[in-house]
Amino acid sequence: MVTTLLAAPPPAGHPRTDARTERLLACGVIAGPLFVATFLIAGATRAHYDPLRHPVSSLALGGAGWVQTADFILAGLLTLAFGVGLRRVLRAATGPARGSLWGPLLIGVWAIGLIGAGIFTTDPVGGYPLGTPAVQGDYTGAPAALHDAFALLGFAALIAACAVFAVRFAVRHQRGWSVFSIATGLVFTAALVLSAVGFHQVDPLAGIAGLLQRTMAATAWIWIACLAVHAMRHSDRP
Repeated sequence: MVTTLLAAPPPAGHPRTDARTERLLACGVIAGPLFVATFLIAGATRAHYDPLRHPVSSLALGGAGWVQTADFILAGLLTLAFGVGLRRVLRAATGPARGSLWGPLLIGVWAIGLIGAGIFTTDPVGGYPLGTPAVQGDYTGAPAALHDAFALLGFAALIAACAVFAVRFAVRHQRGWSVFSIATGLVFTAALVLSAVGFHQVDPLAGIAGLLQRTMAATAWIWIACLAVHAMRHSDRP
């Protein structure tokens, strides 16, 4: 796994990685732990909320919901900054072609999905908040529909980003990183599908749908943080 993210030095005459790029890459290290820590603390302290059963998005409902809303938006902004930094590093290493665009771009779309999911609030799921139905029928309004649309956009982008980087690393004979990217995409997809089934209150997944979603989120953020760390370690510093 400990292989270089960037296999080639910057082209002759290309500017070396600057402090601004380093800060942008650092955003990718910070985003995931901050996002996960926030929803873990909120989920553990919220009355009637069951982290094993309920989705992270439900934490945006209720009086303290602004915390999770801010968590989505901040994580999205940090990830968007990371995507910019990663684009700069890959472009410096390989030029404007050879796959330096699509990976960072898809990570940016994942970030936009997070921001949109924060701006637009979900409908109740699984009987939370207390007194709401276990299964919601039609959307109660446009915000809930837009929340799901942005979330799905982000999920699709993250899966596609894993595939793009898996191919990139395979072409560069970086097998460990290629396998890591494939595994991330597969685990993320499986957890996404199973948690979605569970949130529709299909037993026995209904009781662990929240746990499955948290597995999905952790898988994505670990991969992104690892990309950021390796980009920082192997970029060409001044």
